[in-house]
Amino acid sequence: MASHRKRIVLKFGSGILATPRGTNLDQRQFVRLTREIAALVESGNEVLVVSSGAVAAGLGAMGLRERPDDLAARQACAAVGQGRLMATYTEHFQKHQLTVAQLLLTHGDLDSRIAYSNIRTTINRLLASRVVPIINENDTVAVEELKFGDNDRLSAEVAILAEAELLILLTSVDGLLDAKGRTISRVDDIEKVERFVREEKGRLSVGGMASKLQAVKAAVEAGIPTVIASGRKAGRIVRAAAGQPAGTYFPPLVPLRAQ
Repeated sequence: MASHRKRIVLKFGSGILATPRGTNLDQRQFVRLTREIAALVESGNEVLVVSSGAVAAGLGAMGLRERPDDLAARQACAAVGQGRLMATYTEHFQKHQLTVAQLLLTHGDLDSRIAYSNIRTTINRLLASRVVPIINENDTVAVEELKFGDNDRLSAEVAILAEAELLILLTSVDGLLDAKGRTISRVDDIEKVERFVREEKGRLSVGGMASKLQAVKAAVEAGIPTVIASGRKAGRIVRAAAGQPAGTYFPPLVPLRAQ
């Protein structure tokens, strides 16, 4: 893996942003994650964050102890929690003199040629101004059939749209695990490792490893190397960005664009 990465998309799932009970955001995680992102930006990289966590952020405010089963209740939690999520990012990034921007997207936005072009233009302008885009699915209007799977699919779509050089999916495990629970360091053929995928997923998660592999497949087929790594362990973001072992690495299936 090359050590230089110019434009990086990071995906944070709810499981690494929420407290163990899942009714509040984990402030210690935000301290560390924003610090590591700030280090990447300071090194000259452009970073986009695809972030879940709005529903988890809204649960406590709505007086709920568990993620609700019905769509309307989840959308209500997302409506309350999205503001809290962005306020948390804003607070922690300000400590590193970085500004954030909110982009809420739906499947329809990415299917529309005009909207797709407008989103790309906006992202390019934000990154040129050293602003960190915080991107989430617009849970308050999206319908269940069009859910991105805890933002896994959305992160791949954003990476392709933004012409990123690297996609990093941060999750609660160290990467893709084999039958003995050991991390697979590199995967060149996704179909050969799909048998290792377990059905279980975190209590707060919408997607699972199967969803992540679908996102990985879309990204690597577009020429974007991808890493699945632990979002609960310090330094994984910086290591992955530097081309060092950090979880499971998936090389691109087509040549990277000229740097």
